[in-house]
Amino acid sequence: MSVHKTVGEWLIDLLEVNDVDVVFGIPGVHTAALYRGLAASTIRHVTPRHEQGAGFMADGYARVSGKPGVCLVITGPGLTNTITAMAQARADSTPMLVISGVNARATLGRDGGALHELPDQRAMMRALAIHTHTLLEPADIADVMGEAFARLRSGRPGPVHIEIPTDVMDTPVAVSAPRPSPAVRPCADAGAISEAVALCSAAHRLVIIAGGGANDAATPLADLAIRLDAPVVTTANARGLLAGHSLCVPASPSLKAVRELLGEADLVLAIGTEIGQTDYDVYADGGFPSLHRLIRVDIDAAQLARGPRGGRTAASAFGP
Repeated sequence: MSVHKTVGEWLIDLLEVNDVDVVFGIPGVHTAALYRGLAASTIRHVTPRHEQGAGFMADGYARVSGKPGVCLVITGPGLTNTITAMAQARADSTPMLVISGVNARATLGRDGGALHELPDQRAMMRALAIHTHTLLEPADIADVMGEAFARLRSGRPGPVHIEIPTDVMDTPVAVSAPRPSPAVRPCADAGAISEAVALCSAAHRLVIIAGGGANDAATPLADLAIRLDAPVVTTANARGLLAGHSLCVPASPSLKAVRELLGEADLVLAIGTEIGQTDYDVYADGGFPSLHRLIRVDIDAAQLARGPRGGRTAASAFGP
């Protein structure tokens, strides 16, 4: 005999199997059916005073735990209240899953005055989220959640948005044992890694710069720095990554002395960093030095084509 649950109840099971242990949100008429499964789950719910608070709580939770921060918010103003936090998560590559309600399928796009109706809620989120989806078919919930967690875990993270119409939330669907979504990290080809090894071995004044994408790799980063006998400069998003380590440079890369260190290096190994203005030119004086030779290690292949260059790039499984 097949087992049936509502989409809202099944959603909570899918969150739970994907190692979600905290959800931030404010219940409302557009999400009541999503909340019904929480009581029987192990997930803790935290209720802020405002949806923007839920968004920033999820962002902070993700930064500390390394796991996606999850929000449950109502349609319209509930979702738009989270946009500021989602924008910060997008800028800092923080994994955030925002699950919102949206009005019933028959009302979408009609501008008929439904409660908290927006002209096109998903189109608004498309400009901000790294992925957004409207769940129109109840039976697709497991696939949609699987795609969401794959986006959060397998590439450069950021805010992911799923909206569920109110008439879909209460729809019963046949369920099976929930399975976690696998993470598939990209890796550089062997040739690029061999070339990077040769360049590092030949360098005499090598400097490592590490960004927020290396935050889950403190131990291998320290091991690499020791092996190369290379000082490590960290960005604001990586601050504290190697705190107290003898090779950690405890100063901002925007400072003159650190810029001189980078400018005089015969090789810079940049790991998990955009090499952007907010990290390296906080005073906006344009004084970041030209790098003689640069190897970039990043989870986002497109990111390797941006920012300053130094003749060599390599992709790897560190984050952005």
